[in-house]
Amino acid sequence: MTLQEQPRNPLHGLTLERILTDLVHHYGFKELYKRIPVRCFYLDPTISSSLKFLRKTPWARQQLEEIYVKTLEAQRRADKRTQNRTAPSTARQTATSAEKVPLTGTLKLPKSRTT
Repeated sequence: MTLQEQPRNPLHGLTLERILTDLVHHYGFKELYKRIPVRCFYLDPTISSSLKFLRKTPWARQQLEEIYVKTLEAQRRADKRTQNRTAPSTARQTATSAEKVPLTGTLKLPKSRTT
């Protein structure tokens, strides 16, 4: 299958090893154990032992993939929010330029705060 056949599948082209490695890097084994309580994340956790277990256990693999998709969506939302915060709004730019050149010909200064 090509990417064109599965354009909206966030797991398309990712291996189980890549998914597990990304989640371990993001959360760590302790947090993964809290989310999916399996021994391979708790007792002497390694990528290879976890991969062996996940390949044999479909329900655990499905839960891991669901966590990966949710984490990916949350990361995209967070990135979108930071982009919206850093991009100046056109309304602010218009207000700023209107304050610099008053339409009435009189300059209005903001009220000074006295303490």
